[in-house]
Amino acid sequence: MIRRLIVNWVYGGFLAGLLFLVLAPLFVHGWPPALAATFFCLPAYMLHQYEEHDNDRFRALVNRTLAGGREVLTLPTVFLINVPGVWGVIVLSLWLAARVDPGFALIAVYLPLVNALIHLAHAVVTRSYNPGLVSAMVLFLPVCAWCLRVIQQSGHGTLVFHAIGLASALTVHLVIIAHVFRNRRKLA
Repeated sequence: MIRRLIVNWVYGGFLAGLLFLVLAPLFVHGWPPALAATFFCLPAYMLHQYEEHDNDRFRALVNRTLAGGREVLTLPTVFLINVPGVWGVIVLSLWLAARVDPGFALIAVYLPLVNALIHLAHAVVTRSYNPGLVSAMVLFLPVCAWCLRVIQQSGHGTLVFHAIGLASALTVHLVIIAHVFRNRRKLA
């Protein structure tokens, strides 16, 4: 059963993302605007992950381009990166924003924003499509711009919280990159 979850998580995430969007008006009714806006980072990421990981496309691209087809990125690692590593970080950010300070919502905002910029940079450098590029541009950029504006307007977008959000997002992505390159060295 766990193996099936590891292999098929993206399809459940896609459906959950759609469900969150439909239920969002009920969920976020009465929430502070910064928290309500930031909630949309979670379903946006879930929908993005479908384009990125359907049919194992992203993992195959990484393994093919960075390791000549050797497995430097495994299915369990992809699961851990995306379920606790993305969904969990966004949920933690929302909890911190609700219970401690709304500025912590910037963690949830910078995670997809940094991801979108990485997808875009990869497309520019390679002059080709990469799995997740379209949804990163169509979903992440407008959602993140909206969230940044709402958080700034709320007065909670301080330099410290922007630094925390950006540092958190960069750390998550750098850990993934380090893992892939460490595995590549091991297999060389």
